[in-house]
Amino acid sequence: MKKKGVSVKKSRPAFQGKKKSLRSSTGSKKKTFRPRPKSAAASSTGTRTPKRAGRYQLFTAHAPSHTAEQSDSPARDEGIRLQKVLAASGFGSRRDCEELIVTGRVEVDRKTVTELGVKVFPHEQEIRVDGESLRKVKPYYFAVYKPKGYVCSHYDPAGRSRAVDLVPEKFGRVFPIGRLDLSSEGLLLITNDGALAERLTHPKYEVAKKYYVHVAGQVGPDIVHQLRKGVYLAEGLARAANVKIKGTHKNSSILEMELKEGKNREIRRLLARLNHKVLSLQRVAVGPVKLGKMLPGEYRPLSFTEVDALYKTSEHRR
Repeated sequence: MKKKGVSVKKSRPAFQGKKKSLRSSTGSKKKTFRPRPKSAAASSTGTRTPKRAGRYQLFTAHAPSHTAEQSDSPARDEGIRLQKVLAASGFGSRRDCEELIVTGRVEVDRKTVTELGVKVFPHEQEIRVDGESLRKVKPYYFAVYKPKGYVCSHYDPAGRSRAVDLVPEKFGRVFPIGRLDLSSEGLLLITNDGALAERLTHPKYEVAKKYYVHVAGQVGPDIVHQLRKGVYLAEGLARAANVKIKGTHKNSSILEMELKEGKNREIRRLLARLNHKVLSLQRVAVGPVKLGKMLPGEYRPLSFTEVDALYKTSEHRR
């Protein structure tokens, strides 16, 4: 539309599906990011990421919008397991960090800790490994479209492609929040913030994850009812928080499923017990963060608003 002598561009939504590619410091055009080689050195191109001094702290024990005096936050009451703090600071896998603890190489407030299961508040306590304090790390938060065939583990003996390799190496050690199995695709959140990861993965916080599931056969209201009511798996009763039939074909159906607990391959196992094989599975949302129209292999930094919303969504627990 045009006004007299003035050209007015139509506004567009903040996220249109094409990734908001990060721009280099030279202001170049969008880049297509490819998975980084595992041994590749960090890129020298300065990528712009959200900055706000003092806004977020790694391992914050409560939502960023809260004050330090609010002690009713679940994460603040419980602290974070020491081995998780060490792992997120780059000291290896969780098992490697447990070894550091039991061999007496870790101190908390100048006292050696050798027992596993100790919980700490990294923003309040001094943690040392071999006499050196943990370095302060800038927190990063990314939404990634994990393609099929990528693993979510940080180390894979088979050498398969890893989801973390879709984020440039320059951001340091990051890890996935939760998992998507090898045959599944869609939204995966990647960060170095251990507190947020704890909130989004622990079932007591009931953060909803939404999926589109293509299944073999015609799914009727009886199956939908059973999925909501629950099906017994090896770990006990498992149920979907919500299920909708989005479409049907001659020999298959499309379901929209929402889970608040994340058992291993839960959707596939639930539907298998009801005699419906999953043909494809795509995660489209984690709490308030949506996949949108990102393409497989793409990533984007989360906005401050999205990070705040993730913390607020996980404030209340059972």
